[in-house]
Amino acid sequence: MDDYPTMRRIVRNLLDQIGYKEVEEAGDGVAALERVRATRFDLVISDWNMEPMTGLDLLKQIRADAALSKLPFIMVTAESKTENVVAAKQAGASQYIVKPFTAETLKAKIAAVMG
Repeated sequence: MDDYPTMRRIVRNLLDQIGYKEVEEAGDGVAALERVRATRFDLVISDWNMEPMTGLDLLKQIRADAALSKLPFIMVTAESKTENVVAAKQAGASQYIVKPFTAETLKAKIAAVMG
């Protein structure tokens, strides 16, 4: 989930490079939450900065939902500030990636949460 189509395309291409072909996109946290509640997903990769619902708010909503609370969630952001990393971890992020990142970084983060 990212509100910038270009960034969604970049992440989709990186996922394709590392072997993930079944990828769905959402342009904001509200749309993402609707999709996650309607369909079974194995992983959520979300940008922090989105409107009207931020990635952090999306994460909190997912963690508060008993049916979704264990869903692996990777937070992506351009912010590497310690307080953001701490906030994401406290909210239940499985992993945290700072932009820009490579396919190898993404692969390692996914492996860390998916086993």
